[in-house]
Order: sequence, then C-alpha cells, then structure tokens
Amino acid sequence: MPDSGSRVVFEFSAGGLVLDEGGRVLLIRARDLRGQPVWTLPKGALVSGETSADAALREVREETGYRCELVRELAPVTYWFRRQGRQVKKTVRWYLMKPLEKVGEHDHEVDEVLWTDKEDALSRLRYDSDRRLLGGIAPDP
Repeated sequence: MPDSGSRVVFEFSAGGLVLDEGGRVLLIRARDLRGQPVWTLPKGALVSGETSADAALREVREETGYRCELVRELAPVTYWFRRQGRQVKKTVRWYLMKPLEKVGEHDHEVDEVLWTDKEDALSRLRYDSDRRLLGGIAPDP
C-alpha cells in the first residue's frame, strides 16, 4: 500500500484583489500555518457547487465585511506548500473587484482589515504571489 503521506493534495481557492476608486487596496491580517500574523489578500476554498467567482465574492464578504462586484478575472496563481506532512498544490483564481458597501464585520479567521495605498500594501504583503498580483495591476480598476 502506498504511503499516504507522500500523496499530493490538490486544493482550489478563489480570492479578490479589492481596489476602491482612490486606488487603495483592501488587505487582511490573518494567521499562517504556524499561527504567525500575516498580511495577505482575502481568499478561501470553494464550497460544493460554487463557481470560483461566487466563492471569491463570498470569501471577500466573509473575511472583510465588504460586498463587492467583479471587475475582471486575473491570472491564476499556483503554489506548493506542506501541511501535516503532505505536499499541497494550491491553485487560486483571483478576481479584481471594487467595493459596493460595507455589510458587516470580518469573520473569526481574520484579525484585522485595512485599506491602504498600493505602495504600503506591497511592503506589508508577505507572499510573493500576492505582491506580484498587486504589482501587475494598473492604478485604476
């Protein structure tokens, strides 16, 4: 029987790069796999029967408290990491979004939500893939 710890786990998520009319970026401060605080962009796993676009809008609403609308799909990002001894290959479909209204507070997975300018966001974001995504966006959505 093959070692189950050597199998690759494939995961699919969707998220939003939210820019307001002034070009500010919406960031979240969450916790990484080691429990350390990390500034990142809102994203999460798809639930059964959900499209990537619907998942991205839902995750942004849950993690930031903002209801948004899609502007356009961005390039997907794929990366590898280890969790509980297993290799995980995660693909995230990203969407450029604009905020419509604040509809609530962020959920328990998020410690803080922050609107900031692009330069500050680039300095705060921990993950290279997040910085590349933001860096490739023109100032006006």
